[in-house]
Formats: sequence, C-alpha cells, structure tokens
Amino acid sequence: MLHNGEDPSEVLAPGTARRNAIDEALAEIEAGRETPSSQWKVRFALMLGLERVLSEKPPHLASGTELRRHQVDALAGMLTELIAANQRVDEESLNGNGNGHVEPADVEEEDADFGVVDEEELPEELSSAEDPGAIRRYRFRHPTASGKTIAAAGFVEAARTMGVLILTHRRLLVSQFNRELAAEGYGDRLTPIVEEGQTSPKTDPITVQTYAWFARHHDSVSRDTYQLVIADEAHTALGEKTSHAIRSFPDPIYIGMTATEQLIAKQVSDVFPASVDDLPLQDAARRGLIAPLRTLRVPPAAAISSVPIVGGDFEERALAAALDHKALNQAAASLYRDRFDSTPGIVYAAGVDHAYNLAQEFRAAGLKAEAVSGRTPPVKLAEILAAYERGEIDILINAMLLAEGWNSPRATVVMHLAPTASKRVYQQRIGRIMRMHPRKEAGIVVDFVNKGATHNDRVVSLHSLLGADFYREGARVTPAPRRRPNRRARRKLSPAPWLVPVTPDVRRRLSVIQREWQRIDPRYLDEDEQRYWASIAGRQVRFEERAEFVKKLSDGKASRACLEQFLATAAAENPNRRLRMMALSDRVSMTVERAAFDDLVTLVTQGATWDKDRIQGARILLRAIGEGKADAPEQILARWTWKLARATRKAQDRRVSAEFPEAKRLLGALANSRGHRHEENAAKLVNAALELPIEVGVALLASAEGYTPRSTKLIEGAREKVGTLAEVAYALAENLPPPKAHSGRRRRRRRKRKGGQQQQQQAEGQAQQPEDGSAPPKRRRRRRKPAQAQSDGGETAPTPAARAS
Repeated sequence: MLHNGEDPSEVLAPGTARRNAIDEALAEIEAGRETPSSQWKVRFALMLGLERVLSEKPPHLASGTELRRHQVDALAGMLTELIAANQRVDEESLNGNGNGHVEPADVEEEDADFGVVDEEELPEELSSAEDPGAIRRYRFRHPTASGKTIAAAGFVEAARTMGVLILTHRRLLVSQFNRELAAEGYGDRLTPIVEEGQTSPKTDPITVQTYAWFARHHDSVSRDTYQLVIADEAHTALGEKTSHAIRSFPDPIYIGMTATEQLIAKQVSDVFPASVDDLPLQDAARRGLIAPLRTLRVPPAAAISSVPIVGGDFEERALAAALDHKALNQAAASLYRDRFDSTPGIVYAAGVDHAYNLAQEFRAAGLKAEAVSGRTPPVKLAEILAAYERGEIDILINAMLLAEGWNSPRATVVMHLAPTASKRVYQQRIGRIMRMHPRKEAGIVVDFVNKGATHNDRVVSLHSLLGADFYREGARVTPAPRRRPNRRARRKLSPAPWLVPVTPDVRRRLSVIQREWQRIDPRYLDEDEQRYWASIAGRQVRFEERAEFVKKLSDGKASRACLEQFLATAAAENPNRRLRMMALSDRVSMTVERAAFDDLVTLVTQGATWDKDRIQGARILLRAIGEGKADAPEQILARWTWKLARATRKAQDRRVSAEFPEAKRLLGALANSRGHRHEENAAKLVNAALELPIEVGVALLASAEGYTPRSTKLIEGAREKVGTLAEVAYALAENLPPPKAHSGRRRRRRRKRKGGQQQQQQAEGQAQQPEDGSAPPKRRRRRRKPAQAQSDGGETAPTPAARAS
C-alpha cells in the first residue's frame, strides 16, 4: 500500500482511494474471505498495480523493457480515472455505477436483446440501466506502429493479481499477442479461456481470443476469473454482435486501444466512453515514435466516379471492374520499378483476383513481388511473410489482408492502387509503413489522386486524413523527429520545388498562396486563385528571379489571364525599375484589351512608380500603339497617343527645338497670346507643323496647347492630318530617348576612377615631400557657403529639392 518516500498520513487519509481499498479489504477479511473478491479486484487491483508500476523509475515490464513516455501517459491517464472513480464513494453507493439516480426502466424482453436489433437503430447513448458497465470502459488512442502492444503489456504488468482477457480481431494476431507477451515475461500466465464452472489453474490468468469468438461465447466465460479486458483495435469492436457481447459482460474493466483519429471517433466513444490518453499522429512523428511520411500523388488513369460507396467504402466488385485491366496493372508495375526499384513496399488491390494479376505484372517488370489473400493457406502465408522479412520478397500485394495487425519494420512504400473512401481503412494501411527501421528515412505513401485534389474528394489521401494545407511532391507530410535516429538512411523520394494548396477552406488556401507564392505551381489553381497569385508574385518577385518565373508562366502552367495579371502588377508595383520596364514591354507585346491598355496609359502618365521612367514607359506604349497591340477604336487610340505625347512634353520640346529653331518662338507666341491673336498664332504653328518632317511636326503639335475652341480645333485637326495613327505613334516614340543602360557598371567604373585619382594624388604628395623629411604643409579645406545667397541676376539659388526635380 505504500511506496518509497510516501507519507502514510497523506496517502492513507480517510476518503482517499487507497484508504478505501484497505477498508474494503478488511471488511472482506472480517467476512471470512481468504482471497479478494472479483468485485474488489475490479475496483482496486488495477489502480494499485498502476501506482506500483508508475512509482518505479523508470517504469518497466517484467522483462525489463522500459515504457516510453506516451505509454506511461496512457497508464497515468488510466490511473487518474480509476482514482477519481474510487473516490466517488457517495455516488457509487447510491446506484453502484456512478451515473447518478436513474430508476430502472421497464424494458420488454424483445427490446432487451441487442443481438437482433439493427445497429443503426441503437440509441447513441444508453442509460445506466441499459448499459451498466459503461462507467468501467475506457479507451486510449495511439497511432499505428507507436507501440500499443507494449502499452497493453504495461497494463498486464499492473494487473498481476487480476485475470486479463485480451480481445483482437484476427486469429493471426492471437498467436502474435501470445508471442509478444511471452517475450516480455508473461508466458507463465498464458492460459486457455476459463468458462463458467471451471477453476482457473492460475489466480492471474491471461487469455487472448478474437472478437468473433467472444461474440459467440461471452455467456460461457467465467465472470469471476477475468477482471480486466483489453480490446485491441477497438474500432473493430463496434459491430452489432461484438458491442452486444461487451455490454452483456459488464463486470470487468475494459481498456480499448485504437489508432483511428477522425472517422469513427464518435462510435468508439459510444462503446468506450472515457478517454485516458490521445496521441495525435503528428506528435508521434515529432517524438520519433513512428517514421515520418512522404507522399507522391499520381493522377488516376481510371475513372472511379461511377463506383458506388457502400458501407462507407467503394463497392469492391465495381472497383475491381474499373481497375483490374492489364494496361493499368502494367503501368502500376512500371511506376513502382521506375520510382522505387527494390524498395520494400505493400500494394493494396481492389480484390483477390486483382492482387494476383498485379503480382504477375510486377514480376514481369523484374520486381520480387508476391500476392497474398484469404485464399492463401496459413502455412504458405507464414512462409511468404517470413521471406518478406528476410528480403527474398520486396513487394506484398494484397486486398486488405495486411491492413491491421501485421507489422514489418522494413516496409517503406505503400501504394493505394485500390483507392478507399474510408479514413479508418486508409489509416490502417499507412500504419504498415510507420514502424522505425535503420534503413528507413521515411515511409512513402503513393496516392492515385490529382495533384490539386482537395479534402472534399471522394478518395481519401494522406493530406485529407491529416488535414494538411498544401501538397508538395516528395515532401514530408508528418514532421521529422527532433533527433533523427537514422542519419545513414537515404531519401527514396526528394521534395519538388513547387507546391499546390489542397485544403478546401478558402481562407487557408489564400494564406498558403500568400505565404508560399514563390513555390506555388499555378497550373493547379483555378482562375481567380491564379490571378491572386499573379498579383502577389508580380509585386514581390526580384529581378534575379525573373527567368524562373518567366519559365513557370510560359511553359503552359499558367493561363493567359494569370500571365497578364502578373505583368500588369509587376509593371505597376514592383520596386525594381528594370523589371517594371521589362514587364511593361512584355505586357504590350501581346494584344491588350481596351480597359487594360487604358490602365497602362494612366499608370505611365500619372503613376508615382513611373515618375523617373515616364519617358521610357511612354515610348513603350507608343510603339505598341503603332504596332496595333491595343484593341480599341481609332478615336480612343488617338486620345491615348496624344495623352502620352503630352506626358513627355519636355522631351518633345527638346527634339523640335533641336530640329526647328523657330519652334520656341511659335510655342511662346501661342502660350503668351489671347483672343484672335492666339488663334492666328495657332494657325501659324499648325501650318509650320504640317510642312515639317513628321517626327518634328508631331513633336511641335505635342507641345502646343490651345486656349480657345477654334485654336484647339486647329491643333486637333493638324494632329489628324500630320499622318496616320501608326506613323504618328512611331514618330512620337522615336523622339523619346531609349532606356539607359544599367548604371551599376558605370558606377563601378566611376568609383575605380575615383580611387585611381586618389592614388595619383598620394603619389604626387609623396613626390612633393621635402628632402629633409619634414611633413608637407597641410592643405586648407574651403568651407562651402550655404545656398541662401542670391545670384547676380537677383534670383534665389535653387534648393536641393528643386535641383533634384
């Protein structure tokens, strides 16, 4: 009753669980009992045994195997529940099960037989009178390959004085449990089932049986022999007959172990209400309890949209009819050979015949493959599995025979050639490759779904099972352990440089696009998402990354709208001047719609990002108008042309002044006159412009501005007569200087030249140094006067801002 370092006054205080155990034991001794009753063992034996196991540092089994942290958590959670249940003495004294006051319901005989009622008609929650043992049924959830068998052995170690019944769903697992328990030091307790009227050869027997046997013989099992029932793969104990057998055998404590996480959690909680521990798959991978998982999505070659879903999964015959074709089987064999070669793996087929046909094609492709099924004799099945462990067989092909219970640490690849719509089935499949192995860097899951398929797809994938936000080919979906135990293991699948969002949640998809825009592959996005991605990429892409993005956009991966959005955004908002210029040129190299070209004209003529590059931007747009890239009526094209010319008026002034000396006088007279004199000057300027070469004439007309309706009409008429629209646009563009070369090289040369001048000055200073060795006289630095003084003409000197402008 006491462990090292415990204070009896605290541990055995009145009302505590251990004090209740002592009081109940003394009462049974006074009543003349020489051994504890089955009821006392149910209430206190497992609790005291768990306290003993957990008090050891570290907790271990009879063989010396130390329990890992998550296994200790399961035992500690169970201990907490048992202590809490035993301290509710007052409540339990009222009705014996701790569920409060419930009057026994009047149940007719035919309604009390759960064995003949359809499972779907069963109530979700049974009252305490209908299910009196529910208070003693617990569950814990650990991922496959995380060591649930060792955790079960931990409960067996705690139940030294209790009879333990272990239930599993397959006969093959019965012998496996017996071997593992014997290896952990409990072989002397293993006994056949003890039935009513029989005497157990041991006071603490351990019996392993199947659910099918228990459902048929639960009435004949000795109720005084077994006080603890461990339900392996508890999600398989939810059938009508099995759940009825469990409820009909209510006295023992039940501990259900399961690996499923999402699909049937509610049903598991109906039979095993209390949860004592929950270890998510991601946490198990992060702790290094299971191997991390990488994934590869392969677009399906066969359509299964017409295959119906029956009982939560695809109908087997219809699925086999859609998938079992020689061409598809050969393609699957070639895929495995090309991607994984001789890597050990498991392939799931749509049926037994499909499995044998696949094995034939895999062997024809040069792979060491073998099919197993329920038709395989037990002896031959054992030989095949042993050959797989020895490495004589690399690939096992089956139809759900190896989905639960079978374990092989060397299995690395799982290929779902038969897709499933059941998350429970899917999780049991991938559990076969999650065991750690020295040569396994990660398990590889091959899903036959489209690369951009979301979680709403009928076919379950690794990403839909885990709720992952994006798919990246070859990347880990579950995290790697903090300390990698298999540093020498090589990756069988390398991550791709691109990814695609697969979550159906719109906000999370946009978050992925915004966060991972550099690695997004736009071909798998819809039209709106492509435009959203293009806006982000155009705004943030760097100049040195332009080649990569051009390749991503031009290789058929993105739609035309996506490309246009990327170029338009890059031209408008990208901080790099050269990239903005290149984006604008690429945007107008294709036909541009009216609204989009109007936005470009407004951007170049008024946008703040084009203040320093307005002339070069206008030159690009004018050449595009001349080449007919703008899809708009001629009047609109003319308006754009002269709007761009007006925006580059200073450059046009310089061109016309250089070619036509009278231009300044004509423009000055037009600007400084009013009334009829202004109209006369407009007529003179128009006549001169029409007689000049077109490049000079359009430059003169671009600088002219009328103040009266008649003068404005004269200027606009001359603009229409000076040449065709294409000729005018080309002429205006030629008047503008081309973009300057990159100034980085010139800046480097200037710095070098400056450094050379400093070296020359130092050499001259050394040459002028006196022969006597005295230091040369220091040169006085002239202090520059502030720029507030006025010049000789009486005008104020320009400020730095004015000089910059």
